[in-house]
Amino acid sequence: MLKGLDPLLSPELLSTLRAMGHGDEIAIVDGNYPGLEHARRLIRLDGHGVIRVLDAVLSVLPIDDFVEQAIFRATVKADRDKLDPVHEEMVDCCARHEPNRDVIPLLGPDFYGRVRAAHAIIQTSEPRLYGNIILRKGVIYPKKTGDHASAKGEADPFDY
Repeated sequence: MLKGLDPLLSPELLSTLRAMGHGDEIAIVDGNYPGLEHARRLIRLDGHGVIRVLDAVLSVLPIDDFVEQAIFRATVKADRDKLDPVHEEMVDCCARHEPNRDVIPLLGPDFYGRVRAAHAIIQTSEPRLYGNIILRKGVIYPKKTGDHASAKGEADPFDY
């Protein structure tokens, strides 16, 4: 256990999130998703639902603000605009962490292709269908000034 970190963030998951670079994507998928088949790296969080996992991941993962779209959700079949309760909960969770970002619906083929290309997949036990979301990692900006700033007034790159 660590101070300030959600205990759901396992060592394997924290390592994966830390290893991701700017622009890398991670998918959080439901219990029916073919995670083992589609994953380059698979992290299992059995016994947990997608919203609980999404909330924990968003507590530490910066979302990419270099692009217009950085959060994507699965759709109900071919209906881009239909929001099942799981999607409404995803949008609410993302809005708490990233209030200026939209959650973009992606139709099945586009969503599956993006998951297959993702850095990693987190497989949950979410029982609701289409409970899948993709997050694109952003950056942590250095502070403008720091306690260890150089004589030239530059920010210490390790002063977050």
